[in-house]
Amino acid sequence: MIATILRQAPLDRRASITAWRQLTDILAQRGNQLSDDDIRRSLHALAVLRPRVPESVRRDCAHAVARHGRFAPLVALYANDVPAVSAIMLRDARLAEADWLALLPATSAMARSVLAGRSDLPSGVYRALASLGSASVALPQPEAAAQEEPAPAAEAAPEPATESHPSQISELVRRIDKYQSTRTQPAQSRAPRAAFLFETGPDGVVHWVEGVTRGAVIGLSIAEAAFGGEPGTDGVAAGAFRQRAEIINARMLLEGTPAEAGEWRFSALPWFDPATGQFRGYRASARRPHRNEMPYGRPAAEDSGDSIRQLIHELRSPLNAISGFAQIISGQMFGPVSHGYRGMAETIVADAASVQSIIDDLETAARSGSASADVRSDEVVDIGSVVTQVEIELAALLADQRVDLSISRVGGPFLGLASDADARRMVGRLLTALVDVSEPGAILVGQLVTESRHDDMLQLRIVRPATIRFATAADLLDPGFSPEGEAPGAAVLSLGFSLRLVDSLARSSGGRLDIGHNALTLHLPSANSKAEAELEAQHGE
Repeated sequence: MIATILRQAPLDRRASITAWRQLTDILAQRGNQLSDDDIRRSLHALAVLRPRVPESVRRDCAHAVARHGRFAPLVALYANDVPAVSAIMLRDARLAEADWLALLPATSAMARSVLAGRSDLPSGVYRALASLGSASVALPQPEAAAQEEPAPAAEAAPEPATESHPSQISELVRRIDKYQSTRTQPAQSRAPRAAFLFETGPDGVVHWVEGVTRGAVIGLSIAEAAFGGEPGTDGVAAGAFRQRAEIINARMLLEGTPAEAGEWRFSALPWFDPATGQFRGYRASARRPHRNEMPYGRPAAEDSGDSIRQLIHELRSPLNAISGFAQIISGQMFGPVSHGYRGMAETIVADAASVQSIIDDLETAARSGSASADVRSDEVVDIGSVVTQVEIELAALLADQRVDLSISRVGGPFLGLASDADARRMVGRLLTALVDVSEPGAILVGQLVTESRHDDMLQLRIVRPATIRFATAADLLDPGFSPEGEAPGAAVLSLGFSLRLVDSLARSSGGRLDIGHNALTLHLPSANSKAEAELEAQHGE
C-alpha cells in the first residue's frame, strides 16, 4: 500500500491532500509494523507534501489520529508543524516513556508547554521537561531557563524524522541559537522595551516574537478582543482580522516584567502563501504608545475631561449619521416608504434624540468640572418660565411613569443669574431624575420660592420621593446607587450622576444643590435683588 501511494506523485492540490491523509492514516495505524525504508520514505513524502496541504486539513488529520497516535516518528512530524496543528496532536497522543524522551529535545518551547499542561504523562517525561526549562504551561523565560539545554539536542530526534526533513532540524537549531543569545543577555531583557516584532498564524495566535520575552506575547490571539484588563488586543484588531485587513495602531495589553508589561500599539499586515494564495497570518510591529495616544493614566489636573470630550466627539458623528438617515426614511425624501419602516425610522430618531441628550449631559459635566468656580453668568433668565417649560416637556414621561408633578410658586418674580441652557438643564435633569425614581401613582411636590425681594437666591425645593426618603446624601450622590437595587424606569445616567451634574452646574453659576432630610433644594443666584438695588440707586440719586 505504501509503495503504491509513493509511486503516484501528486500532480495537484487534491491529490496532495489525498496522499497526506492516506500516509498519515497508515503510519498512525501500522507504523510500528512497517520497514525502516518505508517509514523513511513516508516521512519524507509527508515533509514534501506539507506546504501543499492546507492547515485546516492538517488540523483535521491531527485530530483524527491523535488519540490513536502510538507511532513516535509521526507524532514528531506533527509536533514540528505550526502551533495550531502540533497542539492538537500533542494534547492527545499516547507514546511510551522512551518515545517521549527521544521526542522532547527536538520539540519547540510551544510544544513542550502543551505537554507540560497534560496530567497523564509518565513521571520521567515531567522530569525531562523540567530539565529542559519547560516545567510550567507558560513558556520558559530567558532568565529562568536551565543552563544545560544544548544546541546539539536536535541530534536526539528520531532518526527517521531527521533524515526525512532536515529543514525542521535547521529551524530548530536556529531557534535554539536565538534562544541562547537572549539568555546570555539578562540585563538587556530587564531594560525598558521600545518596540518589538511578532507574527501570527492563520488562527490569529502569536507564534513568533522578537524584541521581548517570548512568554509575554507567544500564545496571545489578535482574533478575539480581550476584556477586563486581560492580556490581549482590542476590538480594532479582532475586527480587522475577520476581514483579513490591515491593522493600524491597535491596542495590545501585555503582562510580565516591568519592561514589557502595560499598553502597546501595533500595526500589522496580512500575508498570503504566494503559491496558493492561502492566508497565512499577520506580520506586525509593536511600539509603546505616544503621549497623545494615552487618554487614560495621565494626571487628572492635566487633562480632566479631555478624554470625555474626545469620546463625545467620536460618538456624535455616527449618532448624527444614524439620526439623519432615519429622518430621510421617515420623511420619505427619496420616495415612498412603507408605514412599518417609517415607524421604525421614527423610533430610531427618538432614540437618537435620547442618546444625544445623554451625550449633552456628559459634555456639560466635563465642561463644568473643568470650569473655574469663580466664573459667574451675567445673563438673566426667568426660572419660572423654565420650570413651566420643563413641566410641559415631562408630560409624556409623567404619563408613562404614572406620576403627578405639582410645583407651586411662592413670591416672585423668579429671575435668576444663569444661562438659559444651563438653567433648563439643571431644572430638567433634577426633575427627570426624581420622576425616574418615583413609584407609580406617586405625587412629586415642589415649590419655586423667592422669600423676600432682597433675597439673593432663588430656591426650587422638591420633596423627596418615598423611594429615597431615608437615603443619605452620600448615597444619593453615589453614581452606583439606585433605590431597591434597580429604580423603576431608571434612566441610563444614574440618579447620583444627575444630582452631581445639577450641583456642578449650579456651583458654576454661583449656586448649589442642597440635599436635606425632607427635600432637595436647588439654589440659584437671584437677579431680583440686583434689579431692585439698581432701581433704589436711581431713586437715591
